[in-house]
Amino acid sequence: MDINKSIDTFDVMAADLLSYLSRIGFKKTAINRYRNSINRIKTHMEQEGKIAFNSETCSRFVEHLTGNSAYQDLNRREKDEIRCANVVLEYQLTGSIAFRTIRKNKTLYGKIGSTISEYLSYRKSRNISISTLEGNQLYLQRLQDFLENHGITDIKNISQSDILSFIKSLSFYSKGTIHCTLSALRGFFRYLHDIGMLKVDWSYLVPKDGYKKEVKLPTTYEKDEIESILKAVDRGNPKGKRDYAIILLAARLGLRSSDICKMKFENILWEQNLIVLTQQKTAKRIELPLLPEIGNSIIDYLKYARPHSESPYIFLHVNPRYERLQEPTIHSIVSQYMRQAGIHNINQKKHGPHALRHSLAGFLLEKKTPLPVISEVLGHTNTESTKTYLRIDMESLRQCALKVPSLYTPLYERGRYRND
Repeated sequence: MDINKSIDTFDVMAADLLSYLSRIGFKKTAINRYRNSINRIKTHMEQEGKIAFNSETCSRFVEHLTGNSAYQDLNRREKDEIRCANVVLEYQLTGSIAFRTIRKNKTLYGKIGSTISEYLSYRKSRNISISTLEGNQLYLQRLQDFLENHGITDIKNISQSDILSFIKSLSFYSKGTIHCTLSALRGFFRYLHDIGMLKVDWSYLVPKDGYKKEVKLPTTYEKDEIESILKAVDRGNPKGKRDYAIILLAARLGLRSSDICKMKFENILWEQNLIVLTQQKTAKRIELPLLPEIGNSIIDYLKYARPHSESPYIFLHVNPRYERLQEPTIHSIVSQYMRQAGIHNINQKKHGPHALRHSLAGFLLEKKTPLPVISEVLGHTNTESTKTYLRIDMESLRQCALKVPSLYTPLYERGRYRND
């Protein structure tokens, strides 16, 4: 093979990559970093006498950068070099960079975007949850980006080869993301066929991956740890008064951070001593008791700490513009006081508001609270979601344990237990 021709081919591919990075929203500084890395790859290929850029050439270049050093011991520039080299290889193999694709404008665009928007509106009319719709948009927008980068601007022009190529490009994602993307694709193609936009129902092309989400053991904290977290809050200042009420809502009632953020004055029925709201995640209406300590903490915050604001939301930032809190802020608040309380081994455990919710479920199980009652308290749509907490009820699990028979018994001398 002509070495000059190979280098020219590499130059064309590299130019296409830099143009692609610009289209998907990379900043000029990042693009320049990739351009410099490409030049160094090209120089290394010439020094090594390599006539083609492939996975072997990429590996040799990475080895040249790292030498005998471990990746974690490299400096930032060297790590960026390796990242750029891997991106160059990925683009050469797939025509996109699926696992790093970013776009400043997150809205759907063009003919394909319009088609996706119509599909999402259809899904919304069938009472699909907001979180599911947002996920569908994210996964289908990746399809849109892939098609646009391959010169396809109308979904009617999609082919079997395009679909299979896009599915192949998903290999860089996690198993969960791949599963959700495939599911979104099946629904989208089925819809397009049903409305007559596609003559062929391409959903049959989308494989079923057999993915099953691994249910992790919920993180819980002991009662004394919860109390030490509450004691760590300095209630002598506005922020502390707000944070104390927030932590109580998560620890005593198991409210999710999304519901705490969006709690309004109308959700508290003072005369009935109730908190009534519709959960953001499940759209289920729940009624919870306004416990005295929670009610008193909210009153303390409203009277002496909450900024003067016309906002209907209860919990606001302490600094101007006094906007309502967002979920990441709730997580930071809880994590802050967990660390101040000196909770043991916190870095190896979940340490946000959801851990307080899990802990409440554990306390209720200790009190032999029936599963349907726990389900109502936590606002689950059915008891199946609540059953996962049975695994943290160690006392009840011990009662289910079977005694292990002695080694020298007829049981081990029969069948598969016999050691011949």
